[in-house]
Amino acid sequence: MIYSNRNEWLAAARKRVLLFGMSGLGKTYLASMLRGSGEWFHYSVDYRIGTRYMGEYIADNFKREAMKNPFLRELLLSDSVYIASNITFDNLAPLSTYMGKPGSQARGGLPFDEYMKRQNQHRVAEKATLMDTTHFIERAEDIYSIPHFVCDSGGSICEVVDPEDPADPILRELSANLLMVWIEGSEAHTEELIRRFDRAPKPMYYQPQFLERKWVEYRVDRGLKEDEVNPDDFVRWTYSQALAHRQPRYAAMARNWGIRVRAEDVALVRDVKDFTSLIADALAAR
Repeated sequence: MIYSNRNEWLAAARKRVLLFGMSGLGKTYLASMLRGSGEWFHYSVDYRIGTRYMGEYIADNFKREAMKNPFLRELLLSDSVYIASNITFDNLAPLSTYMGKPGSQARGGLPFDEYMKRQNQHRVAEKATLMDTTHFIERAEDIYSIPHFVCDSGGSICEVVDPEDPADPILRELSANLLMVWIEGSEAHTEELIRRFDRAPKPMYYQPQFLERKWVEYRVDRGLKEDEVNPDDFVRWTYSQALAHRQPRYAAMARNWGIRVRAEDVALVRDVKDFTSLIADALAAR
């Protein structure tokens, strides 16, 4: 780790952290709060994925839908209109919409092959985005003279690395340049995330082997053909299992590559001083 103890962290002129864990536990809250201080650069992995690496896929998907409308089709073919996504740190809907959900097209789903193609695009994009982090650390200081850096990683980071492999190229690169910080949720947090997801199921990235296995299990259990699957029902059914699948992977990342903080403690952080103390205490506890 780049800070081996509490004192090194507190004395560091350049503090660099990567936050990871389940979506909804405070990664973006902390990153946005730190950015608001004016002394921290906020690097959002999901934003980078949706702009640099998948922006063209997203825009083409919008255009594909627009071409179905005769009025918009004519304007597009004559270059009279411009279509692009307005993705922001706080609104990742264009990326989520593109990722989609597998199942009945009549219910807004995607054929499973197309869904898996987009999942693969996301995996490639996420790996590249994570490897871009070091470049942005240098860029933040070189261009903006911002000394501190926070990487707000996506919830699926644990799906694109092997936390038990000491030679994992992504984790080696990240841990050499940032302090890896797991925001660990409790069972109560997990239950609340499941309830929240059940109210509004959203697309997400899954490890391919896990996803293919769950796709078969779901359909066999219900006796459904691929085009009979309710997309929202499938992702609801899969979500809690995905959280259980990710938990030990997050834990291994913290054990082998970084530290952990509790989500309930993150909720009490109000400013940079609180955050600095939170990380110092976690380093001391480790």
